[in-house]
Amino acid sequence: MTGEPDDASREQAHDCPYSVDESSGVDGEIERLLADDRGQMSRRDLAKVLATVGGLTAVGSLVAPVAGLTRVFEQKYTGPVYADGVHLVDADGNRVKEGHLKDGEETTVFPETHPDIGNAPTLLVRYPMDQYGGDTKMGFVVSGYAAYSKVCTHAGCMVSKREGDDFLCPCHYGKYNPLDGADVVGGPPPRPLPQLPITLSSDGYLIATGNFEGPLGPQEG
Repeated sequence: MTGEPDDASREQAHDCPYSVDESSGVDGEIERLLADDRGQMSRRDLAKVLATVGGLTAVGSLVAPVAGLTRVFEQKYTGPVYADGVHLVDADGNRVKEGHLKDGEETTVFPETHPDIGNAPTLLVRYPMDQYGGDTKMGFVVSGYAAYSKVCTHAGCMVSKREGDDFLCPCHYGKYNPLDGADVVGGPPPRPLPQLPITLSSDGYLIATGNFEGPLGPQEG
């Protein structure tokens, strides 16, 4: 026994939409969370992985520990991720209310509806309205909240770290500024994170008013 996975195991790992590189050094706890019996992650498990990744990268390299967290948004569904009136929900499926975040805070949310894309991670941030500028689509911002795809436009890893107000993708150190429309301010990403148009419902919950402004993740060509 060499301890190396056989070809079938390698192929199964490759097909999993959330995977960890063998050389990443991430322990078995993350590997256990990465897939359930259908080869998919629940929203809660995705949130746990994001939290664990944050802890690992805080004490080590920003690149090596999560080098294999690619294929974040590989879904068969080809329609819109969000649509007008779709609620933003947390990892437990709870709708997100206006007071969920304080200024300067962020969290990961998901679309409440649409089959097959329940694990689509969305970066929700909150800042005072007057701090937004540049390429931020202010019509997409409400009560200080802005929402962006959490999928890096370079290689599809999760944007799961921050440096001041900037958000980082730890795979290749792509950096985005959420106060400037998630524009790229460092690293290899070729374009900003797509912004999601959001507003408040009549009862104070955050809802989308349409789909992301652009395609999610890396694009061929």
